[in-house]
Amino acid sequence: MPIATVNPATGETLEEFDPHPAEEVDRRLAAAEEAFRTLRRTTFDTRAEWLRAAADLLEAERDEVAKTVTTEMGKTLTSARAEAAKCVAGMRYYADNAAGLLADEPLADPSQVGASRAYVSYQPIGPVLAVMPWNFPLWQVVRFAAPALMAGNTGLLKHASNVPRTALYLDQLFTRAGFPEGAFATLLIGSSDVERVLTDPRVRAATLTGSEPAGAAVAAIAGKAIKKTVLELGGSDPFVVMPSADLEESVKVATVARCQNNGQSCIAAKRFIIHEDVYDEFAERFVASMSALRVGDPMADDTDMGPLATESGRDSVEQLVADAVGKGAKVLCGGDTPDRAGWWYPPTVIADVTPSMQMYADEVFGPVAHLYRVGSLEEAVEIANITPFGLGANAWTQDSAEQAAFVRDLEAGLVFVNGMVASYPALPFGGVKHSGYGRELGAPGPREFCNTKTVWIG
Repeated sequence: MPIATVNPATGETLEEFDPHPAEEVDRRLAAAEEAFRTLRRTTFDTRAEWLRAAADLLEAERDEVAKTVTTEMGKTLTSARAEAAKCVAGMRYYADNAAGLLADEPLADPSQVGASRAYVSYQPIGPVLAVMPWNFPLWQVVRFAAPALMAGNTGLLKHASNVPRTALYLDQLFTRAGFPEGAFATLLIGSSDVERVLTDPRVRAATLTGSEPAGAAVAAIAGKAIKKTVLELGGSDPFVVMPSADLEESVKVATVARCQNNGQSCIAAKRFIIHEDVYDEFAERFVASMSALRVGDPMADDTDMGPLATESGRDSVEQLVADAVGKGAKVLCGGDTPDRAGWWYPPTVIADVTPSMQMYADEVFGPVAHLYRVGSLEEAVEIANITPFGLGANAWTQDSAEQAAFVRDLEAGLVFVNGMVASYPALPFGGVKHSGYGRELGAPGPREFCNTKTVWIG
């Protein structure tokens, strides 16, 4: 795949970029290692000052950066601005809180281990390779970079090949803010070059957000080299609605949860599992809400949804819908690709999905919702857990016993009750099963790439 900016609203290639040659990649690896030697010895206060400066820069440049994001991957300009603002908030959160999250943890009674003092110290490990996707091209990077830099690590970014302008903006952001040259750098390389970088002894670990095959490949390479990885992979999140739910609010949130980011989010709700007592009313309201979304120019303020980011992504959505319809599923709205330039697909709702259809277990990475009618909480949980994924899950019920059952039984890294699954700097983020392992954000995030060092003093 060429490294290029292609406008998904038109299909037009706006700019192509030459990959970094081997000698430039090597120079950046050397710079990351050298910057680590400096950064690890700076104080939390110094790193926080630099990270706040990076937040200030992004805040001041938010509108222009948002236009770049929209041009490269098609999300609405409103969404791109919100993503940039979330990055600003995330950087400020870690600037304010990393010192506490990574503080030494003393053993309350060191005498039980025969010491005068004993504690756990979290120390940075070195350059970390981040292989990042295009769907949240700012936030996915910042949610790794902010805690990693505050921990004293350095970062090397291999971004998706269709967002090079965004990648190059991030390449300079942290250096402009005061971090040492090389503390965070973009590598303009293709996927075939990741193995060479990851096996380089100067790279100590890797984090990847992306597809199952990409995650498996990176994990295999890192495992052979005995290097840690954190993987955030796909999701086919369930959205369960029980009879006691606030139906009006659940429909409103369901529409946003399915079509946020033009339907291209790992934590977007995709499978809507509705109790039979409220199924008909929910379906009617949901179809009306999805049908009312305005699809159009992503730069326009009144647009709800823009195009899909890539032609191959749009084709995949088409194929999954065609497979379901060909095997008997019913399209309640949408389902037809518009005849226009660019990679467009309408908000779509499908019913009567069965296990014979690919989308029953596979992730649909586009604005397609499928509905399931269930008769009990147990049946809802069974369908919710049927896929190989386990990233996020939504449950809507006012019944406290049902809430407890969903929290206990849904196989997911995140369970949101009466609200939409989202990522917050203060909460751990990650999945189970084929959705990956490890955690970003919260307290676990910065600790993932630290040496949890036991210290014993006699």
